[in-house]
Amino acid sequence: MCILTFIKPGIVADYDALAAGAAANPHGHGWAVHAGDRLVVGHGLDPKITITEFAQARMLFPDGPALFHSRFATHGKQTTANCHPFAIGGDKRSVLAHNGILPEHVHPLPGDDRSDTRIAAEDFLPRLPFGSLDSWTGRTRFERWLDTDKAVILTVDPAFKHPAYIFNEQRGHWRDGCWYSNHTYDLGRFPHGVVYDYSSDDGYCENCLIELEDTDGPHCLNCGFCAQCQRPYPRCTCACPDDERYPDLLADIEFETA
Repeated sequence: MCILTFIKPGIVADYDALAAGAAANPHGHGWAVHAGDRLVVGHGLDPKITITEFAQARMLFPDGPALFHSRFATHGKQTTANCHPFAIGGDKRSVLAHNGILPEHVHPLPGDDRSDTRIAAEDFLPRLPFGSLDSWTGRTRFERWLDTDKAVILTVDPAFKHPAYIFNEQRGHWRDGCWYSNHTYDLGRFPHGVVYDYSSDDGYCENCLIELEDTDGPHCLNCGFCAQCQRPYPRCTCACPDDERYPDLLADIEFETA
């Protein structure tokens, strides 16, 4: 099935919903954040790590659109290479994420380990089979080709008129500034803290049990757990002067940039 989430500019993602969607669609995860002149992207097989990386990137670049995808594999191996989003035609200025099963002509042939969406992004869509996606005709043709599937494109390519596109938007739903391609995040939804096993030892993080290092804040430098409000990263609810809730974690973060 997969689940695809689009987050509007300025909106904080519902990280519980992302984690629940990842639990229901466990075969790999990925994200992209529009950072003005570039896309910041990430992929991973561990949902906790991938969601944490996305939250960190979103905190640094909150003013652009973003997407998050969790995969339920139908074609292709379960590897990070098959985690959405995919660069369109190898051009990292534009990425595609998709929910559904695409038409058979983009399914992998024997010996091809790629997913159908990856094949579409790398081989099919770069040929502009529908014309410009900014035109009414091109958009309509693409959405008809998708049928009941949904897709999101983020781009910094000036050839596009807009930084973000949702295709077959009406087949998903909006909630609190986020668009979801389906309701599978309800299948894996959990309350705060249930998926974490806390313990208590002086000098050790209560979440990951790593020995604590000297820090200027209440957050574990390994996992981000907040010793003050007892919440895992990124759910700290402590007062945050200057609108920066995790200044002790963000000093030297480096991300893959497209």
